[in-house]
Amino acid sequence: MAAPHFKPEALKFLRSLKRNNDREWFEPRKPTYEQELKAPLLAVVAAINEAMLDFAPHNVRPPQKAAMRIYRDVRFSPNKSPYKTQVAAWWSRDGLEKTSGGGFYFSVSATELVVAAGVYMPEREQLLAIRRYLLEHHVELRALLSGKKLKSKLTEFEGHRLTRAPKGFSPEDPAIDLLLCRQWGVSATLPAEIATTPALIKEVVDRFRLSAPIVELLNRPLLDKPRKPLF
Repeated sequence: MAAPHFKPEALKFLRSLKRNNDREWFEPRKPTYEQELKAPLLAVVAAINEAMLDFAPHNVRPPQKAAMRIYRDVRFSPNKSPYKTQVAAWWSRDGLEKTSGGGFYFSVSATELVVAAGVYMPEREQLLAIRRYLLEHHVELRALLSGKKLKSKLTEFEGHRLTRAPKGFSPEDPAIDLLLCRQWGVSATLPAEIATTPALIKEVVDRFRLSAPIVELLNRPLLDKPRKPLF
């Protein structure tokens, strides 16, 4: 039996949604969305979960929890389009589900398949905890990021870097290039058409497996840590 994947109709739907991002278009086509996108997404997540039991068991999530909603939160956004133009899933770490610790992500749009892993939007306390941890463990993170196999499949985040050392950290510290970052991790952008083939699961899982040690390292300072004042 072929591994779960999307049909070409899924990409066709996403292309149409991008052109017609409004409720009048979407509501009568919601059954098509659920059949061609939501159901396959849950099946894909379930298959990825099976593989992740071997290398990231603490990040395995029920498909309904890992799959992200198609509906956008427009309350604080100037873009009032009600729907996302991609389907996606996010595997947070046990104990960090309600925060933004390290995890695994993939999304499918009409034009690309994105696979990523790391810490993307850490809370303020988490950002400080990771930076403090990297003072002593930056060599370990660098070694993981420079691995040949990983670099052949994934690219390091640019990190939304600061232009000066964060408060409380020395610009002369050997880890300063990593401390300037506000996110850490790796990603890959692949053709969307891969999502419509049985190769989808392998392409995602191979990259998740390679990046799992990075996710594990970044989550270490975030687990079982009481919240303390920053300064």
